[in-house]
Amino acid sequence: MCGDVRTDWGRVVQAELTAENSQFVALVVREELARRRLSRQWLADEAKVSLSTLEKALAGRRPFTLATVVRLEDALGTSLRAPMVRPEPKLFAPESMGAYARPAVQWLEGTYLTLRPSFSEEGAIFAYLTSIGWDDSNGHLVFSEASRTDSEYEQKGFVSFPNISGAIYLVTISQGQYRVALLNRPSGRWLNGILLTLAAGDGAQLTPASLPIVLLPLNEEDNRTVGVVRAGDPAFDEYRTCVDGVTQRGYARFPA
Repeated sequence: MCGDVRTDWGRVVQAELTAENSQFVALVVREELARRRLSRQWLADEAKVSLSTLEKALAGRRPFTLATVVRLEDALGTSLRAPMVRPEPKLFAPESMGAYARPAVQWLEGTYLTLRPSFSEEGAIFAYLTSIGWDDSNGHLVFSEASRTDSEYEQKGFVSFPNISGAIYLVTISQGQYRVALLNRPSGRWLNGILLTLAAGDGAQLTPASLPIVLLPLNEEDNRTVGVVRAGDPAFDEYRTCVDGVTQRGYARFPA
């Protein structure tokens, strides 16, 4: 199952370093030789590598292999490889997303049961999952959808959270098209609001649509029904009550 260990190890030690790493090794070796007043011939003899191989690698005409670097390190008694430096995670979102700090929005991270009226069946509720998490490399919250019966339309994007309004925006931008969930937090971690999107119409036609949407935080042990939930299904009454509550309780307005 694990293969021939000797063969795998042979591939590892003969692996070539990247051009950048080879340049770093060459620089350190030249500095060490100059500082100690040692010859390249001496280093080749001590490391048991050919002088030609060493000369070419130091000149940048061929990359170092891991095996050669290990032998050079043994001969010189010092590490030649660049230390792994992990970039510091970004903890503040850009101003265009509200300039929020991660500690202030960690309560938002997690998986949510997402409920909204169904486009395909009148009166039904469409349920799926939305995950919100921090993007360390870009320094802001991101979201992604899953467990949709129409998986080809699953959305992902960034989270905007301006302090001036306290509203939360889940924004998808794809090929110039925008889709936005505009949410508020009336209590706890429940999120309620309006989804602005495009609904499939006749043929290839897409129609602008707005509808209430609810995001309910889930725990790992929660096992909620997803998909199109119809009247008579066990979860329907609960889901319907949650969605209707968006307008009934004034969490979002749809003026006549």
